This record gives sequence, structure tokens and C-alpha cells, in this order.
Amino acid sequence: MFGDIPIGSLVEIAPMYLGAGLAIGLLAGLFGVGGGAISVPIFFETFRILGHADDVAMPLAVGTSLAMILPTAILSARTHARRGTVDGALLRAWILPIFVGVAAGSVIARFADAAVFQIVFMGVALMVATKLLTGNARWKLRDTMPGRLGTSLYGAAVGLLSALMGIGGGAISTMILTLNGKPIIEAVSTSAAVGVLIAAPGTVGYILAGWGRPDLPPDAVGYISLAALALTLPTALLTTRLGVRLAHTISSKLLSRLFGLFLLAVAVRFFLEIIA
Repeated sequence: MFGDIPIGSLVEIAPMYLGAGLAIGLLAGLFGVGGGAISVPIFFETFRILGHADDVAMPLAVGTSLAMILPTAILSARTHARRGTVDGALLRAWILPIFVGVAAGSVIARFADAAVFQIVFMGVALMVATKLLTGNARWKLRDTMPGRLGTSLYGAAVGLLSALMGIGGGAISTMILTLNGKPIIEAVSTSAAVGVLIAAPGTVGYILAGWGRPDLPPDAVGYISLAALALTLPTALLTTRLGVRLAHTISSKLLSRLFGLFLLAVAVRFFLEIIA
């Protein structure tokens, strides 16, 4: 898996991967997100250090992030579900729409420029952060989720944007749920389970999207880097349960503010990348 990666590069990138894993696991539990907002930028920079062009590094970072999200999302969702705060009915209604959205995002990934991923990532992160940091109880569209069509459209949007961003959908679905009357802890818990619905088909989609591309690294399966997964996943699994415990012990207001600051930092990071 690592045979064709220079030893010097491996020594340089291994601490980045291990640290990213710790952050990804903590975020997966704390905010109901898969940690893609951390892993995508780190994977992107690491693949560029290894000499890959942006049009390879960015979809490879997104695809690897989705694969990384799957086990942490499963662990996070199961832990939240044990506490009884996951909306199972909504998850069932979102299965098909999310799958359609993820499939569309995977197709776009085959042809899109790296800037497309970065702009989508930045725009969504800014929107959610603004809502969390400046909103209050009046920042609502409704007191409950809309009817079947509206709920399905929400699910498709979550799937599409998450597939393009390489995230588990937690940031987007948490915003949607809180705008439609869900308490923050229920929104976070349900969003953790949404990550499973997105990451599973998203991983398959990015494998197919990159399949046969000749300029991928030797450890890659489609747009999935096995080396990055091997170094990141173990530390992520160590911290996921800790994040869940924190989410259930701090106040809803503080949880919202922390989530907003986290997303704002991500948006600023990608803005600097775009203008550089």
C-alpha cells in the first residue's frame, strides 16, 4: 500500500493523517458530521505534497473523505441512537432522495474542475455558519418538516452537496432540521445517521468515478486513497465516542456556536485557497 510513496514524504504526511483522524472522530460525535470539513482540506494538501495536480488531488480528497466518514458515521449514529435522539422516520423518508443526490454528485465528480468542489464547500459552510452564529429562535422556516415532496427535495440536496463536498451531510442536514423546528441535539443525532446514508453510496460512486484514471497514486482504488484511510481511520475511531458524550453534556446554545465557528474556519480556509 505504501511501497511507491517516498519514505521522506511518508514521514511528513503520517502525523497529518493521524492528527486528522483524531479531529475527524471527535467532530463526528460532537457535531453529527463525518469530519469531512477537516479531512478534505488535509487530504487535498497531502496529495498535492505528493505531487498530484489539483484536478486529481481534489476529487481524490473528497472520495477518500467519504470512505473515511463511513465507519465513524456508523459508530456515531449507533451511539446517538442508544440515547434515543435519532429521528428514524425522517431517515427512512430520506434514503432514496439522498441516494439520488449522491449518485448525481459522483457523476459530476468525474468531470468537474477542482474549483467547483471548493466553491460548493465554501458556500455551504458559510451559509450554515451564518445561521448558527447570528440566528436565534426566530431563524425558522417552519415548526415541523414539510410534506413528502419538500422532505424529499431536502434529502436530494443533502446528498448532492455532500457528495461534492466530501462530507457526511451533517452540516447541511443539521441546518435544515433546525430551520424546520428540530432541537439542536435531535438534529445533530439524526445528522450522524444521515452520514451513513451518504458515505456508503458516495464511496462506491467515487470509486467508479475515478476507475481507470492513469494519473492516480498507486494505492488508490478509483478516487479512494487506501494509504490515507489506513493512517487516519484508527485514531478517528478512538475519539468518536468522546465527541458523542460531549454533545450530550454541553448546552444547545454552546453546541450551535461551536459548530458555527468550526464551519466559518473551514469556509475561510477554502476562500484563501480559491484566491491564492
